[in-house]
Amino acid sequence: MNTQIEKLVENIERIIVGKRNAVIMVIIAMLSEGHILIEDVPGVGKTRLVSALASSVDGHFNRIQLTPDIMPSDIVGFSMVDRQTGELNYKAGAAMCNFLLADEINRASPKAQSSLLEVMEEHQISLDGKTMALPSPFMVLATQNPVETYGTYHLPEAQMDRFLMKISMGYPSPEEELDIISRSETNAFSQKLNAVMSLEDVKTHIEEVKKIHCKDSVKKYIVDLLNATRNSGLITLGASPRAGIAMLRAAKAAAYIMGRNYVVPDDIKYVMPSVVSHRLMLSIQGKSAFANAEEVLNEAVKSVAVPVQ
Repeated sequence: MNTQIEKLVENIERIIVGKRNAVIMVIIAMLSEGHILIEDVPGVGKTRLVSALASSVDGHFNRIQLTPDIMPSDIVGFSMVDRQTGELNYKAGAAMCNFLLADEINRASPKAQSSLLEVMEEHQISLDGKTMALPSPFMVLATQNPVETYGTYHLPEAQMDRFLMKISMGYPSPEEELDIISRSETNAFSQKLNAVMSLEDVKTHIEEVKKIHCKDSVKKYIVDLLNATRNSGLITLGASPRAGIAMLRAAKAAAYIMGRNYVVPDDIKYVMPSVVSHRLMLSIQGKSAFANAEEVLNEAVKSVAVPVQ
């Protein structure tokens, strides 16, 4: 593993116990300049993971608790008239940061959810005829609770497609949970993490990820996987071309983290469930035969041949 990335992972694991794969996926999303949706039950450390990442890279972290009465201006900001000059001054919203935690995104109204679309896709805010660039790097990390749907709003497919990845942290093992409870006695989780990487370092890593090489045969493998989702009777809506672009970006970041300057098919298979599953719409057959979209995805791509390296 890349030495500096290994230090970042270890630093986050001082707070997040036993969830290395989730930590790596969040870092992959960051290095891919993508956004991530963390879907899981309350109390498993979703908010703590985002805060730990921001502290570890010395980034500006904002958290907004999304509720039905949250307005778009709370997210993107608003203009206020200066009484002295008569000019409009921009008052920053929660999105003006490096890492935006949109907590319980499915509790926000569709109007508030839609205000996130531009900032996620364009990394900018347009307001009163002016366009303001967001800080770099910029990343939205949204959470949602999949088991309590009363008073929530379904995220439209267009917005789900804007998330590079969707992950779940899951419950810890008994041994990990014992460690968590023991650490809580010493207030270990309330201590602020020291930064092990600067924002400039993050930008450098992002540029290095873009240089990772991917052979045409591996790119064709991505296309074959996408077409498998579109031609499956278990899936009503298959993966979009944006999903293929996201898969390539995430696979490059995964290869970089592992210390390689080229992508292999295993990188594609590693990131594919997190990148693709939330973009699919299952058919009645798919819903009845399988527990979740990841299982349907695995079934749909079984027939796709893996290229020989």
